[in-house]
Amino acid sequence: MVRPAYVDPVSGEIDPDVDLRVEGQRRELVGHHVQVLGAIALGGGLGAVARYGLAQAMPVRPGQFPWATFVTNVSGCLLIGVLMVLVARAHRLVRPFFGVGVLGGFTTFSTYAVEFQNLLRAGQVGLAFAYLAGTLVSAVIAVLIGVKTTRSVVRA
Repeated sequence: MVRPAYVDPVSGEIDPDVDLRVEGQRRELVGHHVQVLGAIALGGGLGAVARYGLAQAMPVRPGQFPWATFVTNVSGCLLIGVLMVLVARAHRLVRPFFGVGVLGGFTTFSTYAVEFQNLLRAGQVGLAFAYLAGTLVSAVIAVLIGVKTTRSVVRA
């Protein structure tokens, strides 16, 4: 039995993801790989350049709070919340370009893990755990703010 498409009970928006168990939806992917991969690659490059620029503008010294990565990850999460509301009405390449590409290249949770470890090595245990928890809580709140704010604006 094929499950129906997910409909958000609040906004009524349909999740545009392809259900690979449905033959008709699988066929939607044929012939589009080059375009999707190109959109992801271009977006990823742009996101990575933006992250690099922010890291250069806000360098971190050993034992200090890594503000650049914090700002990068939290703002990226805010933008993914915005994107997930808008993507249902957008061109099919918007999600791979912005979601996987730009925001995937921009956010850096691997650097976040390394910086947490670096703070521990520098003996900054309290700061390390504040960074660990603060980033996670702030990132989740940022997604929720992005979704709720964008839904409010779209409805208005």
